[in-house]
This record gives sequence, structure tokens and C-alpha cells, in this order.
Amino acid sequence: MLSSRIVLKRGGKGEAEKPFWISYADLMTALMVLFLVTMSVTLLAVTKQVSEAERQKAERDREIAELLHRVQVAAKNAGISVDMDRNVIDFGDKAHFEKNSSGLKPEQQKLLRSFVPQVLAIARDPLGQKWLKQIVVEGFSSPEGDYLYNLNLSLQRSQRVLCVLLAKPPTGESGMSDDELEQIRDLFLVGGYSFNGAKASYEDSRRVELRLEFLGIGEHRPSTNGAPRGNFGTCALGAS
Repeated sequence: MLSSRIVLKRGGKGEAEKPFWISYADLMTALMVLFLVTMSVTLLAVTKQVSEAERQKAERDREIAELLHRVQVAAKNAGISVDMDRNVIDFGDKAHFEKNSSGLKPEQQKLLRSFVPQVLAIARDPLGQKWLKQIVVEGFSSPEGDYLYNLNLSLQRSQRVLCVLLAKPPTGESGMSDDELEQIRDLFLVGGYSFNGAKASYEDSRRVELRLEFLGIGEHRPSTNGAPRGNFGTCALGAS
């Protein structure tokens, strides 16, 4: 009887010593790929956000430029200039004041009452409602005299503009509607700047300007819902 032999086949030495865990080099490669994918996604998201912000800024700049152009057209017809860089309506010699005075001549008052409603109409259109924040009436004085006296005088000059606009017009001149008067109260602010921003001559320095301020992206016009309506009051329109 022949005996059977059982032969156990052993694997080669190289196969037995093969490691079970992934090699360090493969692990680092996988981590590097994961890092690159994550960075690519992050950069794509950031780039998209920057592009959207740039688009919104470009749209805001374009629409504000369109608003200023409309104001410029209205101002040109009235013989007034607009500084597009400073967003300022400059009345020039049409709103000069006498020395130590905050009074406006009848023709100056008439110009204000005829021109400002055109600005209000622009403020009411969709672009105006979207971007116009407020209109600051800025009064200035010449360098003559002391600073505090001129600061008060320049403030009186800016207040005088609102007095002219809100007062009942002379006989024969059409007045503004109640809605326009309310719009003036909602939009207009007054400020006095003494002789800061003085011009080359004393006469040119004694003036008022209207500075248009615009909303930023995502900003909203301050609410005036709680402001009282009507009862605008009166103020003396003589020289002071």
C-alpha cells in the first residue's frame, strides 16, 4: 500500500512580508488630492462672491451716474452746474449772500422754488428711490470774521434755503404740493461749514450748495414713518 504525502505549498517569502496597511506615500498622495479638491471648491466660491460684489458695485456706479446726469440736465436748463465728482449742485452766483447776511434775493428764492421740484421728481423715480439717501444743504461763509460767528452764519444760510422752499410762495407763483413739501422735510438736511471750503473770492465763498448722498449696497433710506406731518411753521425771510 502506497502512502500518500500531503504537500503544503508555502507562499514565497516576499508575499508573506507584504504590508497590510496603505503605504505612507499613497496616504500622502490621497491627502494632497483631497486638499487640492477642497481648495479648488473654496477658490471657486470666493471668486463667485467677488464677481457678484464687483457686478453690484458696477451696477450701483452706473445707476448713480445716470441719476447725476438727470440732475445735471435739469440744472443746466436753470443755469446751475453739477460737480459730478463731489455729487454737488453748485448754484454759483445764483445763490450768493451779502456780507453778514443769510437773506436771499427774490430772484434767488424763485430759482430755488422752480429748480428743487425737478430734483424731487428725480428722487421719486425708481432709481432715485433705490439710491438717493438724502440731500444736504451746505452753507458757507467767507474767511472774514471769527470761526464761530461764521459757523453760525453758514448754518443760517442753509436753513434759509429750507425756509424759502417751505414758505408759501408770492402771489402769481405756483407753490409746491403737500407731497413735495413732505418730501423736502424727509430728504433735506442742513449743515454749516463756516469758512471751511472757502473759494478764491469772498463773494464766491458766501454761498450754499446741495450735496447728494447715496445709499451703499444693501443700505436702506432711513425711515421717516414716525415723523409728524403738516404744520411746517414759518420763518422770517428777511436778511439777518
